[in-house]
Amino acid sequence: MKHKEVINYIVSWLVDYSAKSHTSGFVIGISGGIDSALTSTLCALTQKPVIALNMPIRQHKAEFDRSAEHIEWLKKNYANVTSDAVNLTHIFEKIESDFPVSIQDFLTMANTRARLRMLTLYAFAGHHKMLVAGTGNKIEDFGVGFFTKYGDGGVDISPIADLLKSQVYGLAKELNVVESILQAKPTDGLFADGRSDEDQMGATYDELEWAMLALEKRVNEKQFSEREKQVMEIYKSRNRANKHKMEAIPVCKIPKELL
Repeated sequence: MKHKEVINYIVSWLVDYSAKSHTSGFVIGISGGIDSALTSTLCALTQKPVIALNMPIRQHKAEFDRSAEHIEWLKKNYANVTSDAVNLTHIFEKIESDFPVSIQDFLTMANTRARLRMLTLYAFAGHHKMLVAGTGNKIEDFGVGFFTKYGDGGVDISPIADLLKSQVYGLAKELNVVESILQAKPTDGLFADGRSDEDQMGATYDELEWAMLALEKRVNEKQFSEREKQVMEIYKSRNRANKHKMEAIPVCKIPKELL
């Protein structure tokens, strides 16, 4: 990959889209992970106003600290970046107190966190007439569907959604993203114990990237090792289960004769 050229292309795309939509800049949630670090840096390179939000909800300390470190790095290097920290813990706890206990399973409440952050991003974006920049990469958005519908999947634009995870790391290194983020295990930040994406999915991003590319190339599965077979099944299973996130919302089309 031609890192500098890809960076320039994405930055130009962001500038053009903002101009066409008559918006003033970008709002982005900073998670302490590589995807939001890269996306926020690309937005900062547009020289348009950027608001970086740290939105902890019972956040694992290491994740919060990485988010804060990256935000400070952004502001030090890009004068167009401002930030805010919005602690959403007490709002989340209010939701917990009002939701029926019967629906408060682990995943439901994790997704509720993501949707609460989406609401916050759009409050800032609406007030400042900005775009919410998404942080999903190609594997997450179009491979295994590893995002929350109307949570971190609720965005205006997706600058890095055509990049594989390995390519995200390559661009982040090119832009000198802070070392703590480059070295951290990827995590969605939705669990207080700091569990990694690999813990949740059972495969690394390198493995899932391999599976996605193997399917695109129609590699004969008879050549796979036992681990490769396991990874392929993980990829296919998640892809099937999460199609509803990756495809357009079904619309019931009424026959003309009934109208």
